[in-house]
Amino acid sequence: MTTIRWLVQVFDARLSTRAILAAALLCATWFALHPEQLFALQSSDTLELDPIVVTATRIPTLRTAVASTVTVLDGDALRAEGKERVLDALRRVPGLNVVQSGSFGSATSVLMRGGESDYVKVLIDGVPVNDPGGAFDFAHLTLDNVDRIEVVRGPASVLYGSDAIVGVVEIFTRRGRGRPQAEIGARAGTYESVSVDGGFAAGSEGASVALAVSRSSTAGIYAFNNDYDHLELSGLARVAPDDVSDASIMLRYSDGDFHYPTDGSGRLVDENSFQRQQRVVASLQAGRFVTDWPETRAILAFNETDGGIDDAVDGPADTLGFFGFRSDQRVQRRSADVRANVFLPRATVLTAGVSFERQLEVSTNESRSQFGDSEGAVDVKRNTSAYYVQGQSQLLDRLSLNAGIRADDNQAFGRFVTYRSGATYRFASDTRVRASVGKAFKEPTFFENFSETPFALGNPDLTPERSTAWEIGIEQQLLKGRVRVGVAYFDQRFRDLIQYTAAPPDPAGPYFFNVAAANATGLELDGALHLGSLDLGAGYTYLETEVTDAGFATGAGAAFVAGEKLLRRPSHSLNAHANYRFSERADLGLDVNHVGSRDDRDFSGFPASPVVLAAYTRVDVSFGVRLIPRGGRRPAVDLRARVDNLLDTDYQEVFGFPSRTRVVSVGARVVM
Repeated sequence: MTTIRWLVQVFDARLSTRAILAAALLCATWFALHPEQLFALQSSDTLELDPIVVTATRIPTLRTAVASTVTVLDGDALRAEGKERVLDALRRVPGLNVVQSGSFGSATSVLMRGGESDYVKVLIDGVPVNDPGGAFDFAHLTLDNVDRIEVVRGPASVLYGSDAIVGVVEIFTRRGRGRPQAEIGARAGTYESVSVDGGFAAGSEGASVALAVSRSSTAGIYAFNNDYDHLELSGLARVAPDDVSDASIMLRYSDGDFHYPTDGSGRLVDENSFQRQQRVVASLQAGRFVTDWPETRAILAFNETDGGIDDAVDGPADTLGFFGFRSDQRVQRRSADVRANVFLPRATVLTAGVSFERQLEVSTNESRSQFGDSEGAVDVKRNTSAYYVQGQSQLLDRLSLNAGIRADDNQAFGRFVTYRSGATYRFASDTRVRASVGKAFKEPTFFENFSETPFALGNPDLTPERSTAWEIGIEQQLLKGRVRVGVAYFDQRFRDLIQYTAAPPDPAGPYFFNVAAANATGLELDGALHLGSLDLGAGYTYLETEVTDAGFATGAGAAFVAGEKLLRRPSHSLNAHANYRFSERADLGLDVNHVGSRDDRDFSGFPASPVVLAAYTRVDVSFGVRLIPRGGRRPAVDLRARVDNLLDTDYQEVFGFPSRTRVVSVGARVVM
């Protein structure tokens, strides 16, 4: 309890920039006093046929013992192929549909298993980075310093609270390993795109550090007002003074400016509108085995976003409609989580934890229109405390079980209880079946709870959006794990979805209510082949969605139409990727993504009209040459050429917003 009280005191004192810098200074001092730990060589890693995953249970667990569907993406491999953004990596994951509204830097969401765009919990080293209420823009998240990405499909609120209705995407920062190594890279390509990056890493089991920085810019796909500039800084420092203790500090900072000439329907109407976003993500983590079997772990997490929109009056004649707008917004999430893991015989682990989170938003906005000017301000906050327990065990040699329950107590909506349970059975060493069931939730947004504008009044009595889901799956491995195929069927029920109405039952009452409902079911197939110099991977998703209660929505152009599909969810999607190494000095990569037709809406008129986005297939290729291989005395030099959308396919992920045409880039990297 002393540890918990100390963490709460730190939490209440607000994890500030000074605290982050102080922790970083402590780590730097430790490294200065123990340089032999930082630069000690570490033995090389071996091939893991059965990888360890963390996100599914918050405990390092063999993937074959996890009942949920899990995909692991390797950061080094993704960067070696020339990928720069997390959103492009996620296109490989079955069950995910990445939706970007046009150009570089434009709003990007991930629709997982038919859920809403705010139903995916996003974590960076355990730090929640979603806005309160679940929204997250993937446009600015780079692969810099990323060790791996774990994608867990299925309800996960029992471990992560709000937002984890359909799954979790967690980015793990790279740890320094081996002797000190520095690298620098540069790339240029279509749309006047330029990017430069650099990094440093070193470490051993006792101490490690990894740092990275990148800067990118592009003129965008439109003829005017479409520049995008982005800066990313990231770092992770870790110390393990003995075999039973460890501590780490993570810091990630991003700063992006996105200029856009479009309105909400995609029409080119504005020469000076832009959006800015600065984000700071930080964590302090520590763990210690009290004796041989109980372990305590704690994390202090901090995420703050400062941003806004600036759309000044274009000129003296700009006086029609809503012709001027400016907003400033600061959103912050601070949390503390303490848990104990008790390790028992037969791979049994019991976990009990408590967490506290404080969310706040301070924002202002000014709007100028022919209907009159208006101003608004928001200064709100809410706290959540939660208690959870989880157990996992291998009762029989081939049977693994897990179950958990959680209670969240929120200032706005009160108490909400979630659960999850699952089982995995291995018929033989190469075959396993699994099943899981769970309940999850998403809290209302600040706007839905607290807004006070001429067009909307928040509802403080809203309850969370919720879901109940189950899945079954089977996986088969062949050729000693070099071939793997899997299939999973899932069924989800989304209830109490929050909707806005411009004509509330009580004209003086709130504009938001829990009224809509929808279902999503589907089938995911995935496979992988590792054979000599060839690596292949593929995934296929069949998805059925249906609106079972349209709520207040009426008309064919509404976002929810009873009996119809949810918007922008394809019934069929397919992805395949391959990498072939010609030798130690050359490789060829290929990505193929096919997305089937999807329902959408044309918002250029009122009311909106139904449209269908055509199916498309996009092909990306990359070719790399190592002029000077790694491992010698001289600095290694790599060259890579990449072509995205090789066939110059004309397609849209959001109606009215064309996606990028063929993009060619060439780059070089020096590793010292």
